[in-house]
Amino acid sequence: MKFKKIAVKIGSNVLTRADGTLDITRMSGLVDQIAQLHKKGVEIVLISSGAVASGRSVLGIDRKMDVVDQRQLFSAVGQAKLINHYWDLFREHGITVGQVLTTKENFSSRRHYLNQRNCMKVMLENKVLPIVNENDTVSVSELMFTDNDELSGLIASMMDMQALIILSNIDGIFNGSPADPESKVIRQIEKGQDISDFIQSSKSTFGRGGMLTKTTIARRIADQGIDVFIANGKKDGILLHLLDKKSEVVCTRFVASTGDVSSVKKWIAHSQGFAKGEIHVNENAAKALTGDKAVSLLPIGATKIVGDFEKDDIVKIIDENGVKLGVGKVQYDSSKAFEMLGKKNQKPLVHCDYLYLE
Repeated sequence: MKFKKIAVKIGSNVLTRADGTLDITRMSGLVDQIAQLHKKGVEIVLISSGAVASGRSVLGIDRKMDVVDQRQLFSAVGQAKLINHYWDLFREHGITVGQVLTTKENFSSRRHYLNQRNCMKVMLENKVLPIVNENDTVSVSELMFTDNDELSGLIASMMDMQALIILSNIDGIFNGSPADPESKVIRQIEKGQDISDFIQSSKSTFGRGGMLTKTTIARRIADQGIDVFIANGKKDGILLHLLDKKSEVVCTRFVASTGDVSSVKKWIAHSQGFAKGEIHVNENAAKALTGDKAVSLLPIGATKIVGDFEKDDIVKIIDENGVKLGVGKVQYDSSKAFEMLGKKNQKPLVHCDYLYLE
């Protein structure tokens, strides 16, 4: 088997019936597949949606409620029920599972990030299968992940997985509308390949994200050397077929880039949502930063400081046209960085080891 370390994300539309309640039969089938892979020595982290659907199944509230209130109520009840289902289903295979609930804020600092990674590493070392979900009971709109696709990308990157499998309710990314019988699945997407014409921004029925989110996340993860597959989780045996070299599965694969990406850079790559400020650069600096060689951002190439940030905060790097080039961990606070603007022979504002360019 090619992959020995994988992250599997099961979307809301895979685990949810047409009436919005949890599909236990589908859940059981996916657990059977994961258990088979686990017994073959594949290290797996499962990122599972379904808490809200699970809560809806239990409570069945029809009256009008505030959207956030409803989400928090359903997920509080549903997460307990969901993990209980998983516990019972995996126990039949002799596999122990552990629950990991997280929020976007847990990825905002390097310390929290490493604590979270260490927790899951210890679980895997002790043959405990981590089941990860966003803690919807405390997450409010501005602090939420776009959806569990974003979370699954962070987890796959953080845990140095070889592949991320995103299971949705369609076969992959189509070269037209999935409803059009003439449309076909794009089987493979290489680095730099333009597929913007094919991506619809509409969201899925029960999930928060759509194909736009999936492709954005998939590209970023593939750039970090992790193969990403978008496949149909409602198809029987999908995981086993995907990982079997002899099987031909209709899905979309984002081909992993070659070359190592450091653990710090992986964290920085996913930290743009926590940027505290901006450093604007001139044309020469932009060319140097986006060239083939790894270079640091020097004060002589910086033209403007925006925002109030401290040393070691994440900042965005912006070119003369207002285009974001990437993000980095800054070596000075905003006051000191402002004093250094345009000066020669100074230490870097952002060292190349702590700079992630898009």
